[in-house]
Amino acid sequence: MADMRVGLALGSGGAKGYAHIGVLRALEEHGVPIDVVTGSSMGSLVGALYVTGMRPAFMRRLAASLHMRHWLDLVVPKVGLVAGEKVHDMLLLLTRQATFEDVPKPFACVATDLLHRREVVLKTGRIADAVRASISIPGVFVPVVTEDGVLVDGGVLDRVPVAVARELGADVVIGVDVGAVHRARVPETVLDVVMMSIDVMQAHSLTAPDNQPDVCVEPDVADIGTSQFHRSEEAVEAGYRAALEAMPRILAAIGRAEHAS
Repeated sequence: MADMRVGLALGSGGAKGYAHIGVLRALEEHGVPIDVVTGSSMGSLVGALYVTGMRPAFMRRLAASLHMRHWLDLVVPKVGLVAGEKVHDMLLLLTRQATFEDVPKPFACVATDLLHRREVVLKTGRIADAVRASISIPGVFVPVVTEDGVLVDGGVLDRVPVAVARELGADVVIGVDVGAVHRARVPETVLDVVMMSIDVMQAHSLTAPDNQPDVCVEPDVADIGTSQFHRSEEAVEAGYRAALEAMPRILAAIGRAEHAS
């Protein structure tokens, strides 16, 4: 089926989301074509780097070299602790100021509009702008105000944007949920408290009939805190192992879709 398209939906999860890099590595090693990409929060960031040409091996090195000082610009608290200008500048650099129209694969980020209490799918304009909105963890990052509303983290409403990938034309969707494996742990930072609260609020989002992936990859990153960005290597490896374990199911799902055509 020449026009059969495989979609990859990358979920939210802060530092846990580095696991997406390992998943991408495994998919590339096994020749799995990725034709459509969607992302929520950290998943939108990794997805943006991927669709603008960055290979998983470079992402891994980049993740290991980044420190909070590279993107953290604290402000006097009003609607957020972090202004987000430094991370936006970094995103502009890493994505080479590309727009959604510039990239060869359909790509979308999801955000949450606080004013209208709805999910917003971002798929036009500069990719860095959309990612900045999608990663805006409530209470941590200053929200992004646009004509669409007041935008915060996409994970508030849609942890793994599977339905969005189907809307963009994916016939088979691989979902990557870094929040699926859960073990009780005491939060260590404000970011942990906020992200764990979001996890509780939207735990049922993946049970919606239209948001079920054909295959769900569930890296075991439960022991990595959402703010522990220094543990990127562990997260990447967890994602790689989970994708390898899921590979027979991934290949089988693609094979069934091709056969059905």
